[in-house]
Amino acid sequence: MEKRFDKNCKRIVVTGPECTGKSWLSYQLARETSGLWLPEYARYYISYLNRPYNKEDIMHIATMQIELENGMVAANPSYLFLDTGLIITKVWLEHVYGSSPGWLDTAIKNSPRHLHLLCYPDLPWHPDPLRENKDLRMYFFNWYRSEIEEYGFDYRVIKGKQRLHQSIHALKHESQ
Repeated sequence: MEKRFDKNCKRIVVTGPECTGKSWLSYQLARETSGLWLPEYARYYISYLNRPYNKEDIMHIATMQIELENGMVAANPSYLFLDTGLIITKVWLEHVYGSSPGWLDTAIKNSPRHLHLLCYPDLPWHPDPLRENKDLRMYFFNWYRSEIEEYGFDYRVIKGKQRLHQSIHALKHESQ
C-alpha cells in the first residue's frame, strides 16, 4: 500500500489498551521533540457527556479526532503526536457494537502515519471512571497489533518503565 506523508510533519500515533501510559508518553514526546500533542478527544468528550455514550457519540469522536488532527497539521509542526488513533475507535465500535463504518476504514487507510508506538499492557492498572476493561488489556493489545499490521503501518511495541527512552530511540531510527 502506498503511504501518503506530509512533507514536514511526521505523525506518530501512540496507541494501546487502557492504562498503558499513552497520554503521558505522547505529551512527553511532544515536549522532547518540540512537536505538537493532540490529546485523546474521546476522553474529553465522554467526561462531559453526563450520560452513557452510544454509537453516534463514538462516530462523533472519530470525526472530531480527524478534524482536530488536520487542524494541528496546518500549523506545520515537525512532529505531531496523537494520543491514540482511529484504529482504537474502529476496534471499539466493533467490540461494543459489532461493526464499524466503511468511511472509518477508508480514513485509516488514507491516514499519513510515520509510526505507531504500541504500548504494552505491563503498567499497573489505575482506576478511572472512564476506563472499562482492566481484564481485557492483552486482548485489545493483540487486536490493535493485528489491525496495525493489517493496514501495513510501521510500529514498535513499547514496554516497561523506559517507555520514553524506547520511543525516542524508535523515532530516531524509524526512517532507517
